[in-house]
Amino acid sequence: MNIVVVNDDGWGTAGIRMLAKEMTKLGSVTVIAPDGARSGYGVAISTGKPLYLRKIEEHDLNGAEVYTTNGTPADCVKIAREILFADRDIDLLVSGINHGSNAAVNAMYSGTIGACLVATEKGIPAVGWSIDSHEADVDLHWLQPFLTEVTQHLYEEGIAPRTCYNINAPVGEIEGIRWTRQCVGHWANELVPLEEKLPEGVLKGWTLGGAFVNDEPASTDTDIWAMEHQLLSITPLKMDWTDYGSL
Repeated sequence: MNIVVVNDDGWGTAGIRMLAKEMTKLGSVTVIAPDGARSGYGVAISTGKPLYLRKIEEHDLNGAEVYTTNGTPADCVKIAREILFADRDIDLLVSGINHGSNAAVNAMYSGTIGACLVATEKGIPAVGWSIDSHEADVDLHWLQPFLTEVTQHLYEEGIAPRTCYNINAPVGEIEGIRWTRQCVGHWANELVPLEEKLPEGVLKGWTLGGAFVNDEPASTDTDIWAMEHQLLSITPLKMDWTDYGSL
């Protein structure tokens, strides 16, 4: 099986390294990742600039081929499909492990999930993995045993066309697995004023921050609820955003 591993945190982070090593248990792995952090890029693609591909010769990823690019996670999928696998099929794309939750509305912003959605456009089955912590050294050992088993199960059961799976893990011991839907919520107080001196001519400045607000805290079938109860959340997502109820 030909497996492509991507992420949006950039090559060399703990998440993608663990994921790539685990996927070598399932097949032949090709890693293609951004050369730096691309979190929050969603399905953004690079336009108006050249894209470059570099091969990493020295690594410890159990025989995987490893490449980096100056593009986005979505670009990684396109390069994999049209360049690295121009004459053969990609059987599965696996994205992550993202450092930070991609539950609820976060999936819309996520480059990790963006790569999965682009894969669905190409007819490639895709699974995205995230953990609910932005810490670079977050303890991943609780999640590690699930990576190969769950990914293999989803692939063998058959991933529906134009569908991918968004998997979110809590930090710490995982007490079970739950099929979930996206939680309804929103981000509040997102613009944090800059405290340092602003460049000349700039009136105001901010950084993005804020806090996620769960708009349905009593619901027990959401991805947020699952993680809050130490459960691994699996949510099917589709590229088709049509609101059929409004047609």
